[in-house]
Amino acid sequence: MSIKSSPTRYGSVAIAIHWITALAILGMLISGLLAANATDDAAKLTLLRGHAVMGSLLGVLTVLRIVWWLFLDRRPADPAGLSRGQALAAHVVHYGLYAVILIMVSSGFATVILTGANLQLFGAAPLPLPDFGLAPPFTVHGILARVLIALLIGHIGAALWHQFVKRDHLLARMGVGR
Repeated sequence: MSIKSSPTRYGSVAIAIHWITALAILGMLISGLLAANATDDAAKLTLLRGHAVMGSLLGVLTVLRIVWWLFLDRRPADPAGLSRGQALAAHVVHYGLYAVILIMVSSGFATVILTGANLQLFGAAPLPLPDFGLAPPFTVHGILARVLIALLIGHIGAALWHQFVKRDHLLARMGVGR
Protein backbone atom coordinates (compact mmCIF):
# COMPACT_ATOMS: atom_id res chain seq x y z
CA MET A 1 0.00 0.00 0.00
CA SER A 2 1.26 3.42 -0.92
CA ILE A 3 1.93 6.14 1.63
CA LYS A 4 -0.09 8.57 -0.46
CA SER A 5 -3.64 8.18 -1.67
CA SER A 6 -4.62 7.05 -5.14
CA PRO A 7 -7.68 8.31 -7.03
CA THR A 8 -9.70 5.40 -5.57
CA ARG A 9 -8.08 4.55 -2.23
CA TYR A 10 -6.61 6.33 0.77
CA GLY A 11 -2.89 5.93 1.42
CA SER A 12 -1.38 4.35 4.52
CA VAL A 13 -0.76 7.70 6.27
CA ALA A 14 -4.38 8.83 5.83
CA ILE A 15 -5.66 5.42 6.94
CA ALA A 16 -3.44 5.40 10.03
CA ILE A 17 -4.50 8.93 11.00
CA HIS A 18 -8.17 8.00 10.49
CA TRP A 19 -8.16 4.86 12.65
CA ILE A 20 -5.94 6.32 15.41
CA THR A 21 -8.28 9.33 15.48
CA ALA A 22 -11.30 7.00 15.69
CA LEU A 23 -9.79 5.19 18.68
CA ALA A 24 -8.86 8.47 20.36
CA ILE A 25 -12.40 9.82 19.89
CA LEU A 26 -13.84 6.66 21.40
CA GLY A 27 -11.46 6.99 24.35
CA MET A 28 -12.34 10.67 24.71
CA LEU A 29 -16.07 10.03 24.76
CA ILE A 30 -15.76 7.20 27.28
CA SER A 31 -13.34 9.03 29.59
CA GLY A 32 -15.35 12.26 29.35
CA LEU A 33 -18.63 10.55 30.24
CA LEU A 34 -17.02 8.57 33.06
CA ALA A 35 -15.35 11.71 34.46
CA ALA A 36 -18.61 13.67 34.27
CA ASN A 37 -20.35 10.97 36.31
CA ALA A 38 -17.52 10.23 38.76
CA THR A 39 -18.23 11.12 42.37
CA ASP A 40 -14.73 10.47 43.69
CA ASP A 41 -12.34 13.35 42.95
CA ALA A 42 -9.28 11.07 42.78
CA ALA A 43 -10.95 8.82 40.19
CA LYS A 44 -12.21 11.87 38.30
CA LEU A 45 -8.68 13.34 38.25
CA THR A 46 -7.25 10.11 36.84
CA LEU A 47 -9.91 10.06 34.11
CA LEU A 48 -9.34 13.75 33.32
CA ARG A 49 -5.59 13.22 32.99
CA GLY A 50 -6.19 10.53 30.36
CA HIS A 51 -8.86 12.69 28.75
CA ALA A 52 -6.45 15.64 28.51
CA VAL A 53 -3.67 13.51 27.00
CA MET A 54 -6.01 11.94 24.45
CA GLY A 55 -7.51 15.37 23.68
CA SER A 56 -4.06 16.75 22.99
CA LEU A 57 -3.28 13.76 20.75
CA LEU A 58 -6.58 14.24 18.94
CA GLY A 59 -5.82 17.92 18.33
CA VAL A 60 -2.38 17.10 16.94
CA LEU A 61 -3.79 14.33 14.74
CA THR A 62 -6.51 16.60 13.37
CA VAL A 63 -4.05 19.37 12.53
CA LEU A 64 -1.72 16.75 11.00
CA ARG A 65 -4.62 15.42 8.91
CA ILE A 66 -5.49 18.90 7.65
CA VAL A 67 -1.85 19.66 6.81
CA TRP A 68 -1.55 16.26 5.10
CA TRP A 69 -4.55 17.00 2.86
CA LEU A 70 -3.62 20.60 2.12
CA PHE A 71 0.06 20.16 1.32
CA LEU A 72 1.17 16.55 0.97
CA ASP A 73 -1.59 14.37 -0.43
CA ARG A 74 -4.90 14.50 -2.26
CA ARG A 75 -8.07 12.74 -1.25
CA PRO A 76 -9.46 10.09 -3.52
CA ALA A 77 -12.29 11.22 -5.78
CA ASP A 78 -15.83 10.79 -4.52
CA PRO A 79 -17.04 7.26 -5.25
CA ALA A 80 -18.84 6.65 -8.54
CA GLY A 81 -22.59 6.71 -8.24
CA LEU A 82 -22.67 9.13 -5.32
CA SER A 83 -25.40 11.73 -5.79
CA ARG A 84 -24.61 15.43 -5.37
CA GLY A 85 -26.59 15.45 -2.13
CA GLN A 86 -24.71 12.46 -0.74
CA ALA A 87 -21.36 13.97 -1.73
CA LEU A 88 -22.31 17.27 -0.10
CA ALA A 89 -23.47 15.49 3.07
CA ALA A 90 -20.23 13.49 3.22
CA HIS A 91 -18.10 16.64 2.88
CA VAL A 92 -20.18 18.54 5.46
CA VAL A 93 -19.83 15.67 7.95
CA HIS A 94 -16.06 15.33 7.38
CA TYR A 95 -15.36 19.06 7.69
CA GLY A 96 -17.80 19.25 10.58
CA LEU A 97 -15.85 16.54 12.39
CA TYR A 98 -12.58 18.44 11.91
CA ALA A 99 -14.11 21.71 13.14
CA VAL A 100 -15.85 20.15 16.14
CA ILE A 101 -12.71 18.29 17.19
CA LEU A 102 -10.54 21.41 17.00
CA ILE A 103 -13.08 23.55 18.87
CA MET A 104 -13.53 20.83 21.50
CA VAL A 105 -9.77 20.60 22.04
CA SER A 106 -9.61 24.40 22.38
CA SER A 107 -12.58 24.55 24.75
CA GLY A 108 -11.08 21.73 26.81
CA PHE A 109 -7.79 23.58 27.17
CA ALA A 110 -9.61 26.83 27.96
CA THR A 111 -11.74 25.10 30.62
CA VAL A 112 -8.70 23.58 32.30
CA ILE A 113 -6.79 26.86 32.29
CA LEU A 114 -9.69 29.10 33.35
CA THR A 115 -10.65 26.83 36.25
CA GLY A 116 -7.07 26.28 37.40
CA ALA A 117 -7.47 22.51 36.97
CA ASN A 118 -4.17 22.46 35.08
CA LEU A 119 -2.50 22.60 38.49
CA GLN A 120 -4.30 19.45 39.63
CA LEU A 121 -3.74 17.67 36.31
CA PHE A 122 0.01 18.13 36.67
CA GLY A 123 0.05 17.34 40.39
CA ALA A 124 0.93 20.87 41.54
CA ALA A 125 -2.25 21.47 43.56
CA PRO A 126 -4.31 19.32 45.90
CA LEU A 127 -7.86 18.16 45.33
CA PRO A 128 -10.76 18.97 45.18
CA LEU A 129 -11.18 19.72 41.52
CA PRO A 130 -12.77 23.03 40.57
CA ASP A 131 -16.34 23.30 39.32
CA PHE A 132 -15.90 23.08 35.55
CA GLY A 133 -19.46 24.25 35.00
CA LEU A 134 -18.41 27.76 36.03
CA ALA A 135 -16.21 28.12 32.92
CA PRO A 136 -18.12 29.17 29.77
CA PRO A 137 -15.89 27.04 27.50
CA PHE A 138 -17.11 23.96 29.41
CA THR A 139 -20.65 24.64 28.18
CA VAL A 140 -19.36 24.77 24.60
CA HIS A 141 -17.42 21.56 25.24
CA GLY A 142 -20.54 19.76 26.42
CA ILE A 143 -22.71 20.96 23.54
CA LEU A 144 -20.09 20.01 20.99
CA ALA A 145 -19.74 16.55 22.54
CA ARG A 146 -23.35 15.96 21.53
CA VAL A 147 -22.74 17.43 18.07
CA LEU A 148 -19.71 15.15 17.72
CA ILE A 149 -21.82 12.11 18.59
CA ALA A 150 -24.42 13.14 15.98
CA LEU A 151 -21.72 13.59 13.32
CA LEU A 152 -20.19 10.23 14.22
CA ILE A 153 -23.57 8.52 13.93
CA GLY A 154 -23.93 10.04 10.46
CA HIS A 155 -20.39 9.11 9.45
CA ILE A 156 -20.49 5.55 10.75
CA GLY A 157 -24.06 5.05 9.57
CA ALA A 158 -23.17 6.12 6.04
CA ALA A 159 -20.12 3.84 5.99
CA LEU A 160 -22.20 0.87 7.17
CA TRP A 161 -24.95 1.69 4.67
CA HIS A 162 -22.40 1.69 1.85
CA GLN A 163 -20.83 -1.54 3.07
CA PHE A 164 -23.92 -3.59 3.87
CA VAL A 165 -26.82 -2.05 1.91
CA LYS A 166 -25.20 -0.69 -1.24
CA ARG A 167 -22.44 -3.31 -1.04
CA ASP A 168 -20.08 -1.00 -2.90
CA HIS A 169 -17.11 -1.86 -0.67
CA LEU A 170 -16.53 1.78 0.20
CA LEU A 171 -14.77 0.77 3.44
CA ALA A 172 -12.00 -0.84 1.38
CA ARG A 173 -10.88 2.70 0.52
CA MET A 174 -10.11 3.11 4.22
CA GLY A 175 -8.28 -0.21 4.57
CA VAL A 176 -11.23 -2.40 5.67
CA GLY A 177 -12.12 -5.34 3.47
CA ARG A 178 -11.29 -5.85 -0.15
